[in-house]
Amino acid sequence: MSTRLGTTEGSNARELLHFVTQQTRFALLTNIVQHPEQLPSMYELEQLNPSVSDATVYKHVQKLIDVGVVREVSLPEDERQQGYPWKFYALTDDGRQFLDEHNVLAAEETLQQLYETISDKPEKMIRYENAPRPALE
Repeated sequence: MSTRLGTTEGSNARELLHFVTQQTRFALLTNIVQHPEQLPSMYELEQLNPSVSDATVYKHVQKLIDVGVVREVSLPEDERQQGYPWKFYALTDDGRQFLDEHNVLAAEETLQQLYETISDKPEKMIRYENAPRPALE
């Protein structure tokens, strides 16, 4: 995939839209959007996609980063706590704009409400959800 955000006109936009709506990548984007902070850790993304291997989740997150839709956000070293995640994943501003323009985020509020209804989360995931997170700028 050679298309990156910022160069998304015509066929490039269609190619990028097809790329981000691939089943696993679309699920990961949905997970980011529906997360209470819109900033899940890799562990949370893995838990939300139990039918996909951890390596596949990681690979697809990296692909989304490579095209500029997702970015990695790290907690400052002095705010990191042992036993908690410190790397998180968020939509980039350009990624959010692109997804908005193509109505991919039209159900954002509904997705967030659905996330709140997940009742069988492992204790570790609940702990990770409540971990300190960096402020999004």
